Amino acid sequence: MTRREMREHCFKMLFGVVFYPPEETKDQAEQYFESPQEEDTTEDGAVEIIHQVDMGETDRAFLIDRVEGMAGKIPELDGKLDVVAHGWKTRRMGRVELTILRQALYEMAYDSEVPDKVAINEAVELAKRFGGRDSAAFVNGVLAKIVKQE
Repeated sequence: MTRREMREHCFKMLFGVVFYPPEETKDQAEQYFESPQEEDTTEDGAVEIIHQVDMGETDRAFLIDRVEGMAGKIPELDGKLDVVAHGWKTRRMGRVELTILRQALYEMAYDSEVPDKVAINEAVELAKRFGGRDSAAFVNGVLAKIVKQE
């Protein structure tokens, strides 16, 4: 499984777990793997698989650990985001954009294998895919401010 695919699964899992109490994070992350395959029809009539969880135990364990790690750092990550996102405190942000920002910031701070530029680029791509019309620019702008601060 590619890093991009792993990142997308991680985003979906993190998005879901924040709707539940922190003590349920691991259970919610594990339930993600039980969700059925989902398809959608594109504008040109082609069928596209939008959700399919088909991975080995190693990848599953990595994702669960990653999501638990991110979920445990949410107050810290949100604090950093609140400092740079003037006029857009985390409580006002859309859940998609906030989840993408949390994931990218976590990668930038805690994953030495992912360069900041890659984390930002991948976050922008997630925002284009899952966010609204202005999501990519918003995510890019917030993360660029964080890099400038460091």
